[in-house]
Amino acid sequence: MRKALLAAVALALVQSTQALAETYVVRDQAQFRAIDGSLKAGDEVVLANGEWRDFRILLEGRGTADRPIVLRGETPGGVILTGQSNLRLSGEHLVVSDLVFRNGHSPTDELIAFRRDSRRIANNSRVTRVVIDNFNNPDRRAEDIWVAIYGQDNRVDHSHFEGKSNAGVTLAVIRPRGNPEPNRARIDHNYFGPRPVLGSNGGETIRIGTSEESLSDSNSIVENNYFEHTDGEVEIVSSKSGGNIYRGNVFFEAQGALVLRHGSGNLVERNVFIGNNRPHTGGIRVINPRQTVRDNYLEGLSGTGFASAITVMNGVPNSVINRYHQVVGAVIERNSVIEGARITLAAGADAERSAPPIDTRFDNNLIVNDSGRDPFRAEGDISGISFAGNVQTPVSEPLITTGFERRPVPLTRAANGLLYPADGTQAGAPRDLQPIRKEQTGVAWYPKRGPAGAAFDSGRRIDVRRGALAEAIARASSGDTVQLPAGDHVVSAPIVIDKTVTIAGAQGPRPTRISFTAPTLFQIESGGRLRLANVTISGARAPRVAGNAVIRSAPRSTPANYAIAIENSVFTGLNNAPGFDVIATTPATLAEHVLIRGSRFDGVSGAVLAATSETGAGLYNAEQVEIERSQFRNVGIVADMLRSGRDESTFGPRLRLTGSTIASSGQAAGASVRLSGVQFATIEGNCFQGSAPIEVIHSVGTPLTRIAGNTFDATPMPVLRELYATGPHRAVLENNRQGSNP
Repeated sequence: MRKALLAAVALALVQSTQALAETYVVRDQAQFRAIDGSLKAGDEVVLANGEWRDFRILLEGRGTADRPIVLRGETPGGVILTGQSNLRLSGEHLVVSDLVFRNGHSPTDELIAFRRDSRRIANNSRVTRVVIDNFNNPDRRAEDIWVAIYGQDNRVDHSHFEGKSNAGVTLAVIRPRGNPEPNRARIDHNYFGPRPVLGSNGGETIRIGTSEESLSDSNSIVENNYFEHTDGEVEIVSSKSGGNIYRGNVFFEAQGALVLRHGSGNLVERNVFIGNNRPHTGGIRVINPRQTVRDNYLEGLSGTGFASAITVMNGVPNSVINRYHQVVGAVIERNSVIEGARITLAAGADAERSAPPIDTRFDNNLIVNDSGRDPFRAEGDISGISFAGNVQTPVSEPLITTGFERRPVPLTRAANGLLYPADGTQAGAPRDLQPIRKEQTGVAWYPKRGPAGAAFDSGRRIDVRRGALAEAIARASSGDTVQLPAGDHVVSAPIVIDKTVTIAGAQGPRPTRISFTAPTLFQIESGGRLRLANVTISGARAPRVAGNAVIRSAPRSTPANYAIAIENSVFTGLNNAPGFDVIATTPATLAEHVLIRGSRFDGVSGAVLAATSETGAGLYNAEQVEIERSQFRNVGIVADMLRSGRDESTFGPRLRLTGSTIASSGQAAGASVRLSGVQFATIEGNCFQGSAPIEVIHSVGTPLTRIAGNTFDATPMPVLRELYATGPHRAVLENNRQGSNP
């Protein structure tokens, strides 16, 4: 009888508590503030559909595991947070879902934070089905974190993150200084969409921990996420703590690598990396003790160096906490590397990084390359790595002679989309892998657009009469081509380019000539992409003042990158004032791609490409520059590119100059081409006639410069006037000829 009475009382108490739970439907910020501080276990707050501008949300309270406090949108995707909005969680067992952050930026350095302040954090809480789309600070150098996970046992899942273009990590698990407690965060089933190249350090997509607390374990799990074109910097995922698991994720055409940067005892397993030979697509980089990399599948990765399919780094003896601890006891087993450009061992070996990997096993891996080239490279001592049971397709001069069976390995693509040996070979990734599909991540109600930006010439053609160029560009849609007739066109004010647009001249003997009377002809705004084709640009009518430019990036910071293409065009009369540039970059802007092809530049007092305005350490103005089959005569300097500092977190800048003629150029600048801090440079098959030398300064990272097959006529100065490096570098000078043009 007593037991029955106690059970009845307990049931009544539960029912009474449940009855007290409330659902609040709020329609404005005042209504939300009215319930602030009064939420209890089981309560639900529903934000009404619509735009909520400048809304700083604090969800605070103590729910329970079976009765959390919930904040959600009225309908999935119906609540849009704009302007200067953010979200903080404080307490226990809180759940937030069905919100979209768009068209704004956080007023603080954290957009979604699992804390109110340093003393009041969230535990056992969850953010799910949330979208953050291009919610960027307008100053690309201003650093913020989109999602900052503090506390313990928190989860972020089934959410959509796309387009972070200012500095700062997309999602970070924070380990406060002096707190050794594990986070046990779970990050799963999220879609991490395109993140453009940042052009500096601080562009990671996920970071767990920091170097200062990296000797402690976070014990967090990152699993079943999809990373697409997450190109911010060399580290897509930066593991800076111990005891973490990275499992079942897909990295699709993502530049960079999953990097075990600091911390020990991490596990990387059953992940899939698909590069499709996109530049700088990488795999897994191993640093520090007791790391395990197993059962991963890596296909079509073109990355080298720190972005190799598999990289095992050299460490620093007695390393300080923020440098490179020696690889000790790593296990790398049962991974498939299919058509990978590089596997780099003892990577980064130099006078500082002189501690080679030791007690490390590389076993039962499958390496397949149809080219017959050996992808293995050793930059230092690899005697501390043992090899056993590996299978590799034949190579003529293998780097590693033991622990490999080398023979043809026929491959077939299985139902899971991955390639496996058709002959029963057991080495490599397991056959039961089921790569997570993009549509299984994020939310179903928000589009996964993939790589952003319309392609040149993908839209309609707009025929323009004389005098109406600016008007036509203003009404053009992204991807359109503005077609100019032959004859003279005069532009009196700078034309703003804030979309993808092509300006094309007439085909035929009579040119389409554009003259301008302002200091600048085209101003490239955030995300602008300009292509000039078959036009003649004259600077003869521009003001006779220093610092004119045909194309200039925005005078303020732009979060979105821009691109320029110049094809089959002519530039003349850009020497009526000092420092008249063709392309002039500005601080806090980044040209993701500059292409010059089949064009002629005659009489330019400044630079054809002036990319030295970004002088801060680790920053630069142009990611990739390609100059092909063009002619330069009487120009101040063809390309002037600068990247200062010693940070190694970016792939750029990159330059390729081929098949071109550089005549009577560079004397005033002291160089016809000046490259300082450029990471990859190819200068090949060009003719230098009576011009100043090429000047190359290796000062950061692991630069590679190749100067080959060029002719130098009346250019008596050395090709490399200055060359030094702080780390591994390589300069190849071959098959160049001093003498007359053949």
